[in-house]
Amino acid sequence: MSAHAEVRLPQIYSDGMVVQRDRPLHLRGYADPGEEITIKIIKGNKTTVKADADGRWTASLPALKTGRTYTIEAGDKTITNVAVGDVLLCSGQSNMELPVRRVTDMFADEIASYRNSDIRHFIVPKEFDFASERDDVSPSTWKSVDEDAMNFSALAYFTAKALHEKTGLPVGIVNASWGGTPVEAWISEANLSSFPRAINEKLIYSDDSYRDHIKRLESENYSRWNAAMWAGDPGLHSEVKWYAPEFDDSSWIETDLISGTLNDGTDRWSNDGLNPVNGSHWLRKNVELPASMAGKPGVIRLGCIVDADSVYVNGTFVGTTSYQYPPRIYNIPEGVLREGTNNVTVRVISQNGNPHFVAEKPYKIIVGNESINLEGKWRYHLGAPMPQGPAMEFYCYKPAVLYNAMISPVIDYPVAGTVWYQGESNVSRRNEYGALLKTMISNWRDASGDNDMPFYIVELADFLHPSDHEGRAAWAEMRSVQAKVADETPNTTIIRNSDLGEWNDIHPLDKKTLGRRVADAIIK
Repeated sequence: MSAHAEVRLPQIYSDGMVVQRDRPLHLRGYADPGEEITIKIIKGNKTTVKADADGRWTASLPALKTGRTYTIEAGDKTITNVAVGDVLLCSGQSNMELPVRRVTDMFADEIASYRNSDIRHFIVPKEFDFASERDDVSPSTWKSVDEDAMNFSALAYFTAKALHEKTGLPVGIVNASWGGTPVEAWISEANLSSFPRAINEKLIYSDDSYRDHIKRLESENYSRWNAAMWAGDPGLHSEVKWYAPEFDDSSWIETDLISGTLNDGTDRWSNDGLNPVNGSHWLRKNVELPASMAGKPGVIRLGCIVDADSVYVNGTFVGTTSYQYPPRIYNIPEGVLREGTNNVTVRVISQNGNPHFVAEKPYKIIVGNESINLEGKWRYHLGAPMPQGPAMEFYCYKPAVLYNAMISPVIDYPVAGTVWYQGESNVSRRNEYGALLKTMISNWRDASGDNDMPFYIVELADFLHPSDHEGRAAWAEMRSVQAKVADETPNTTIIRNSDLGEWNDIHPLDKKTLGRRVADAIIK
């Protein structure tokens, strides 16, 4: 019976996993209390362990040799295609989460041509838990570059690629990241004891019914806000819709797309002279296309827009994006474009900010090797002016909740080190960031059982317009805090990144150079 005990394994212990070289093979799982479980490496070592009174068991076997794949049996479960190499825990906020598909503007050809079944990732599902530290995650699987390249973290992808080039060994990425999250969300509650503000913030939201009530109210608030905007937007209810190519926009005011400056002497369409104007804004432009572009499928690029947009080409809806950061890249179907005059209409939605089109981004229609520039003068009209959009609580931002759901289940999985790219969400509280980050590093090392686990802290990239002296100074101070933590914490390295930033994008594209720097720090 012991050789075939019915067991349950955490998600990370599954087909295709990469285990850390030169470390004992660590496994854990669940069975009936007192059950004996035989762990066997096919054509290798085996051991027998017994589940404790709670049904938990752990096993340790000698390190597996590199250069081959293994099959492991644990009771009645079999794990196939197990590789041995270097494993990295990659965590943080959106610059770590940012997938490969978002950097194809810079690396499309390289990504399309690269194949490597020895580079694999395990994406920890995005979940939070206010109640307790979990011992497993929701269903997830190991996938290789060959299977899932576009969903790899771009930084992890290029780090793994550079590591593989240096060592020739498999590389496993455990990706536990979530955009916008502050550092305190990634620290256990016990380790936050010296940060009472964080503990009390978590306490406010710890009741499930209270959180559910907030979300129900938020849903109603947003539903009412959007319904009012829709009802009050004449562009959607006029006899000829404002996105129709035949609509007469000759009475609309002209504006420059990027600067937003209006030609009637007022300031910008995005504000009323004092405050930003929330709600819907309509912009239209007629462009001339040659016969060589007519009828063919194309792509419209509209940079980045604050906040949301819906885009129409010759009256055909071609795409929408609900928030500001993703690049606007929409496919234009075959037959939509025509020779001569073509209309582009953008309906911009602003909820809580200063609506605008981000400068120094691509704005064009592309067909094959031909393109038409869309910058310059557009026609503008206000749709439905609105109050600020309803506030929203992001529970994933609350202290300890991501440690509970996303780190606790995987922190005992042996790794060569942790790559940490986070801090943008803590810039406004940079005076406490150093203490929090040191606490997190100590927390993770202790929980992993590896008190010397290397940490690689990615320096925040340069950001904000050169004229924003106050904002840029704050980011510079944050980088200094990061460097100080690395300097004062053993086996912790700062990875230079400020020079790779883009002033107009909090998500700089060059994750390849950054990935090489991380790999260089790992393989010194």
